[in-house]
Amino acid sequence: MALDLPFIWAAIIAFAVLAYVILDGFDLGVGILFPFFKAKRDRDVMMNSVAPVWDGNETWLVLGGGGLMAVFPLAYATILPALYMPLILMLLGLVFRGVAFEYRWRTRRGEFLWDIAFAGGSITAAFTQGVALGALVQGIAVENRAYAGGWWDWLTPFSVATGLALVVGYALLGATWLVMKTSGDLAARARRYALWTGAVTLVAMGLFSLWTPFLEPLYFERWFGWPTVIFSLLVPLLVLGCFALLLHGLKTGHDSRPFLAALGLFVLGFAGIGISFYPYIVPASLTIWQAAAPEESLSFLLVGALVLVPVILVYTAYAYWVFRGKVDPEEGYH
Repeated sequence: MALDLPFIWAAIIAFAVLAYVILDGFDLGVGILFPFFKAKRDRDVMMNSVAPVWDGNETWLVLGGGGLMAVFPLAYATILPALYMPLILMLLGLVFRGVAFEYRWRTRRGEFLWDIAFAGGSITAAFTQGVALGALVQGIAVENRAYAGGWWDWLTPFSVATGLALVVGYALLGATWLVMKTSGDLAARARRYALWTGAVTLVAMGLFSLWTPFLEPLYFERWFGWPTVIFSLLVPLLVLGCFALLLHGLKTGHDSRPFLAALGLFVLGFAGIGISFYPYIVPASLTIWQAAAPEESLSFLLVGALVLVPVILVYTAYAYWVFRGKVDPEEGYH
């Protein structure tokens, strides 16, 4: 039986994007929360909690973006011109944020500038990722297998709202990460931020669940047609379950449960997007089969992916295992 290579590659890229969102999401969230913690000691601990893993987390972004270009070149050539501005801003945000990790420890007089770069880069990257997602969900104009829209088509109320919602969602991941990795007053404050950002994230998920089906007839059919309506009923119940787990973990002082519950919210949100999109990679315009590279290219690249993805998983798991437990304020990554 022949393998459905476009489907396999769509699953690999979807996994890479999800891995990026949930892994880099929490360290972007730490940067988003940075301005709310004024004490230098707290900020040092916050950066030390993500310093050993942040650059490894971004490997998944490279894999997802590079995979899209190599495996679905038509989708890449269509999506990129539509989202040039938010994607460029996202990369600039990630650059400033990454440089801040190294240079903040090298100066005292200019430390505040790198604090701004770390927080500003994190907020910019999170917001523009949400804007890009919103612009993709609302639809990209395609004619004759090419982008047919304008330079500012990505900027709409829906995409801006998606950007703001993702900032809050990443802040939730960052807060629950700090609950798990820190102690004392810092962890107590992180619990309070997790409570508020969790509530706003839940409201945002409900709002977009009501908004999205009316953007495109395809979405309405998927969300309310048979048999996918089963998932439309099941996913909200699971979201409420994750939120209840989040609240319980925060109220009972559990360290890891709130973080796992927050990850669950993101996985369910990602599943909702998948239900809406499939089998399209550019909604209502290009399916994964229409956008895929030739079978020979997909086969060749799959051999590399079967080696590369397990290697990334192993070294990622090893890094998290080595740096498990609470961050010691007297030690850390400098």
